[in-house]
Amino acid sequence: MFKPFKTNADINKVESAFSAPSNIALVKYWGKYPVQIPANSSISFTLDKCKTETSVEVNKISNNREDFKIEVFVDDKLNADFKPKIIKFFERVEPYFSFLKEYEFKISTHNTFPHSSGIASSASGFAALSACLVDIEQKLSDKNNFDKSKASFIARLGSGSAARSISGPMMIWGDHSKIKESSNESAIIFRDIHETFKDYQDSILLVDKGQKQVSSTVGHDLMKNHPFSKNRFNQAQNHLSDLLQVLKGGDLDQFIKITESEALSLHAMMMTSKPYFILMKPQTLEIINHVWAFRADTDIPLSFTLDAGANVHLLYPKGHITKVLEFINTKLVQYCQNEQYICDNVGEGVKPLA
Repeated sequence: MFKPFKTNADINKVESAFSAPSNIALVKYWGKYPVQIPANSSISFTLDKCKTETSVEVNKISNNREDFKIEVFVDDKLNADFKPKIIKFFERVEPYFSFLKEYEFKISTHNTFPHSSGIASSASGFAALSACLVDIEQKLSDKNNFDKSKASFIARLGSGSAARSISGPMMIWGDHSKIKESSNESAIIFRDIHETFKDYQDSILLVDKGQKQVSSTVGHDLMKNHPFSKNRFNQAQNHLSDLLQVLKGGDLDQFIKITESEALSLHAMMMTSKPYFILMKPQTLEIINHVWAFRADTDIPLSFTLDAGANVHLLYPKGHITKVLEFINTKLVQYCQNEQYICDNVGEGVKPLA
């Protein structure tokens, strides 16, 4: 799909630095085929403040290598644990870049959100690194037009959801018969949204900051022989069709019904797989019940969504931020680990760093 550019052999050193946000899926992707092809389409809000900041410095080496020469620094400290993941990623993306074995790489990365906070750091991390690689390729080939489509394509090969972190305010990933230009190989921007959603808020309640019980890779694989997988994939496709109309028209009641159903469907799939997992905690359920009661009592359109873990994303229009934060601080922080939560909002994707 994306052929590698011929690079200028006389360029000895190039630097690039980008930030990339995490994202929160509204219609969930759960289940995939090789290589990183989603079993159903998904759509997400691109976040703003929860992001990874990555810089990459490449220096020419005298002879082409048979392997990749990479050093990875996390928060300014050499980190050997991340290197195997980056090497595996480079192996996947090598057909789309001609320079990966011609240069040595120093990769430095930092997250603006706490480690193991349940926010998708793989999405933001691979999106930021992919943006840097695309930028470096263009600098080495004397081109000036940063290709977000290629960045999304490359990011997907590191982490599927990373494809949705390249742009904003919303991204659709996965082929859908009713969505023109939708693709399994890269995400597309969805901008045709009601004003209400353009500054939507996401307050992330950190219920459990521990290691996930099941990795995303294992979770996706469990869908291959899941007894309800076919119905789930059809449900997701139908939810996405319905949600696009909701996002255009601003119907918050329907927005809540679809997105909360998606969150619970995701966890239902995990609870009915073999082996099965319950990733929600008692605190997660307490928060959900409080949200439902708060919405009934106030008519404020506060809703929740979940990723594959215990933490809760609270979604709501910006106009209700004062009352929602008061609700969080008086009722919900007791269910958060160390009373921690993060406030974020809809963003625009990757950005170059000065």
